[in-house]
Amino acid sequence: MSTPQLAAFKVPAVENEPMRSYAAGTAERKGLEAALAQMQQELPFEVPCIVNGKPIRTGNLAKQPIPSDHARHLCTYHEADESTVASAIDGALSAKAEWEAMPWNDRAAIFLRAAELVSGKYRYKLVAATMLGQGKNAWQAEIDAAAELSDFFRFGVKYVEELYAQQPPKNSAGSWNRVEYRALEGFVLAVSPFNFTAIGGNLPGAPALVGNTVVWKPSPAATYSNYLVYQILAEAGVPPGVIQFVPGPPAEVVAQAISHPSFTALHFTGSTFVFKKLWKDIAANLDKYRGYPRIVGETGGKNFHVIHKSAEIRNAALQTIRGGFEYQGQKCSALSRLYVSSSLWSSGFKDLLLSEVAKIKVGPPSDFSNFMGPVIGRPAYDKIMGFIQKAKDAGGEVLIGGVGKAHSDDSKGYFVQPTIILTKDPGSITMKEEIFGPVITVYVYDDADYEKTLELIDNTSPYALTGSIFAADRKALLTATNKLRNAAGNVYYNEKCTGAVVGQQPFGGARASGTNDKAGSISIFYRFVSARSMKENFVGLEDFQYPSNLI
Repeated sequence: MSTPQLAAFKVPAVENEPMRSYAAGTAERKGLEAALAQMQQELPFEVPCIVNGKPIRTGNLAKQPIPSDHARHLCTYHEADESTVASAIDGALSAKAEWEAMPWNDRAAIFLRAAELVSGKYRYKLVAATMLGQGKNAWQAEIDAAAELSDFFRFGVKYVEELYAQQPPKNSAGSWNRVEYRALEGFVLAVSPFNFTAIGGNLPGAPALVGNTVVWKPSPAATYSNYLVYQILAEAGVPPGVIQFVPGPPAEVVAQAISHPSFTALHFTGSTFVFKKLWKDIAANLDKYRGYPRIVGETGGKNFHVIHKSAEIRNAALQTIRGGFEYQGQKCSALSRLYVSSSLWSSGFKDLLLSEVAKIKVGPPSDFSNFMGPVIGRPAYDKIMGFIQKAKDAGGEVLIGGVGKAHSDDSKGYFVQPTIILTKDPGSITMKEEIFGPVITVYVYDDADYEKTLELIDNTSPYALTGSIFAADRKALLTATNKLRNAAGNVYYNEKCTGAVVGQQPFGGARASGTNDKAGSISIFYRFVSARSMKENFVGLEDFQYPSNLI
């Protein structure tokens, strides 16, 4: 049954979700502690695949360990097999026409309701699942699973309303020009990472909001929180088949999806290596497809802080600690290379940085006094330890943290102490390669070499995601801004290089860091629509000839 459009609706005004502090004695601290206690009593949970709204239990079981207590696991999940993925694709294609035809205000209402469920009814449950499963402390889980996820849904609705309002400004006499923004022809594959529950919701959510149907493969290390997000979307009213939830072995699930003739877009967040491989695989399959697939990806970063001699020392040091060590350096935007003026380094910056880092507590997120928790798993732990050892072997000086039982402990959880390495080689391995852990490498430059150092920053790494410039001297800020114009998609003045907020700092980088389609802005939605221009003529021709043809 078609639904008449009897009004031009306007979506409610949107604001960023206020973040709760979880300070001792607050109601939110008590609510979160209760959610954590209940979750720990009830785990491990069972997570099925969800295809066409129905749970599918394949019997191919895998576990999501708790990284702070790896002998236990948060959930057991059923891995999608070949037939499950095939059913998910077929179901998504079958659901497409009705979902795209649903009036825009109804699609918008579904996602606005999802935002309310995230920020209200399920807030503590989502935050608790992110703390236990992904190793975030309460604040990091709050700004992710509660605030950013609801912001993605609310601001997404606002941005799509603005997108649909983009219409031709001119109409010739007797005609009316219009543009409609069609969903893409086929299904979208969303491949989401472990490190942000919010990204897990946005990767399938953004394409779905503009009428696409999506096959969603979540990260194995974020399966349970992402399953909760799926359940919230279903409760909000996303119809069966619009988003298909298919956890499973990444390579197999993704390969099957991108080999399908109706594959139309990839929405990806993850490693640069995997993204490049998928791009090549999609190119190799090009003759199978009906059109040219859209490829949207955000990958890694080798993010920098550059500290000019005019910078305020305390702010620069504390911002550096947060940028490098919050969430154990496992943000795509996390600081990993630090360039400091020699005069500041020797006049207080070094001592303040090391004394403050020494205060950091590392341990399970359930202990609210811990600033840092575990890294996500065994491969991450071993990789980080390997990088630190390589840096030492190459002559780097470990100023704090490092390898060995005194600085890391994997006996119960994957805990790595915050580590700072001083190098005299700005091209050393930990200045160039992404580590994805709590390791900052420092290069101290001569004050007179500020501009040379900016060139060094620009040319050292293949990535271009985030960076920060610390200076009180406006000329120094502008010089760095201009010389580093292509070195970061998000740049900050006197502020850490992490923490982009939906609706405030659209997020994404170029070079090896991705396609820079700016999640958290209107830009991302253009990638999941295919515009159709329409012209309606109201006055018929009376003659085919032009006036210039007449004699």
